[in-house]
Amino acid sequence: MRFKVITSTGLVIIWLLSSFTLKHQPRVLAFSDFEPHLHFSNDTTYLVNFWASWCTPCVNELPAFEKISEEYGNDKVKVLLVSLDFPKQIDSRLIPFIEKNGIKSEVMVLNDPDANKWINKVDAEWSGSIPATLIYNSGTRTFHEGVYTYEELRSLVEQYLQ
Repeated sequence: MRFKVITSTGLVIIWLLSSFTLKHQPRVLAFSDFEPHLHFSNDTTYLVNFWASWCTPCVNELPAFEKISEEYGNDKVKVLLVSLDFPKQIDSRLIPFIEKNGIKSEVMVLNDPDANKWINKVDAEWSGSIPATLIYNSGTRTFHEGVYTYEELRSLVEQYLQ
């Protein structure tokens, strides 16, 4: 009987640790694997934010995206945070950053070094600077280079939900 309790407890601890680790482990995608996330055609509004943990303006606007995700998560609004951090720094920099800042939105790492091949596929007007955000649903697309405030994001989301 004692062995079963220890085994069960051990399994619960392993399950909890793996859940925590997997939750904060971002998916690393080449652009060809990521591109479908720019074209979903359903009843959800997507906020796709391109950022990096080393980009101060990007970091400053992340709380606004997290607040939108928290407030509108039940209203068919999905925030995707697309990190342009170096893949070699996922374990040493990105995951600790995600954990320290309590980021709950889905984080993906775009691992495609030839940005000249994919930047225009995100938006023809994008210069490649970050932060940059694509907001879209099945009927409308808005692209913005630069920082959004919470109020600006909230206003846009409200427009998309109408």
